[in-house]
Amino acid sequence: MILWGPAGTGKTTLARIIASSAGYASESLSAVSGGVKDVREILARARERLGEHAERTVLFIDEVHRFNKAQQDLLLPATESGEIVLIGATTENPYFEVNAALMSRSTLWRLSPLSEADISVLCERGAQVRGAQVSEEVLAAITSSAEGDARAALTTLDTAITLARSSDVGATTTLTFEHVAQARDGRLYHQSRDTHYDQVSAFIKSVRGSDPDAALYWLVTLLESGESARFLARRLVILASEDVGLADPMGIVIAQSCARAVEFVGLPEARLTLAHATLALSLAPKSNSVTRALGAATSAVQAGGTREVPDHLRDAHYSGARSMGFGTDYSYPHDYRGGWVQQDYLPEDLVGTRFYEPSENGREAMTASLWRERTSGSSSNDAPPVE
Repeated sequence: MILWGPAGTGKTTLARIIASSAGYASESLSAVSGGVKDVREILARARERLGEHAERTVLFIDEVHRFNKAQQDLLLPATESGEIVLIGATTENPYFEVNAALMSRSTLWRLSPLSEADISVLCERGAQVRGAQVSEEVLAAITSSAEGDARAALTTLDTAITLARSSDVGATTTLTFEHVAQARDGRLYHQSRDTHYDQVSAFIKSVRGSDPDAALYWLVTLLESGESARFLARRLVILASEDVGLADPMGIVIAQSCARAVEFVGLPEARLTLAHATLALSLAPKSNSVTRALGAATSAVQAGGTREVPDHLRDAHYSGARSMGFGTDYSYPHDYRGGWVQQDYLPEDLVGTRFYEPSENGREAMTASLWRERTSGSSSNDAPPVE
């Protein structure tokens, strides 16, 4: 089995309980420090137990995602034959980090972060052991900042008590918010690979959904987790075209300016610029017409291959081009009133195809109105040339 969950949720303890309850021999290995030699030695001992005493062995591998492909492959035969009962623990998404072959032979159990109520009980016990007094408010500050990680909570508590005692040599130690803040100073919030993708997804979807508060919350969460400001700026540039698009053409300008400012200013000041762009794009009207038009045009090109350019659109600047009829029937739009004249620009078999369908949102609704008027035939296609 694979035990997948955040740090400090009891994966190692649970593996030990399983091995003890089953009455099996137990071997453990940390993938951080162990290698192929260690695995081979454990497998040899497991075979010996099985052959001599018919005793099975539970092999617990902590941080199994740290094993490379070859090391994980080494476990497959013994796992499949039943020589060992493999329990792997990982804080990372096993679908990213564990071989598919090993995953197919395992059951996956996902452990959730501990609740604040559970962590509060642990911290109360820890405070009693160290003879410290902690108010409910200060205890809540510790538990809420632990992100479901019991070890992180106890470490914060222990550090805060040490800091409190360094400034107060009385018989009773009383923790304050200041002690907790000092104990937490500089600690990044945990962000695993899959948490990264989930938080970025929440950030983008909040901006797309025009929720400035949620967008700002996820932006700060990502920054506090140590996320790259350049990465976030790039995501906003993409979103400006993908989700705001022509509903607010200034969206891409704001996003590009943000990306430039991130490069020019850097963190921590660039947080202001990222927040500026995030709020602006959240509040902007939304349109995905650019995304849909690009997708439709891409499908047409991929389905039909490269088509011939119509003769009237071909380059006519070189000698002999016009003798072949290239460019001779082209109407120059600026020669006509309004800078527009009816003529076909698509390959012959695609004439009349619509890739772009404007939305009714923001600036796009206004600019698309004139476009619709022209393409619907309500404006004259025979407008005389400008004299």
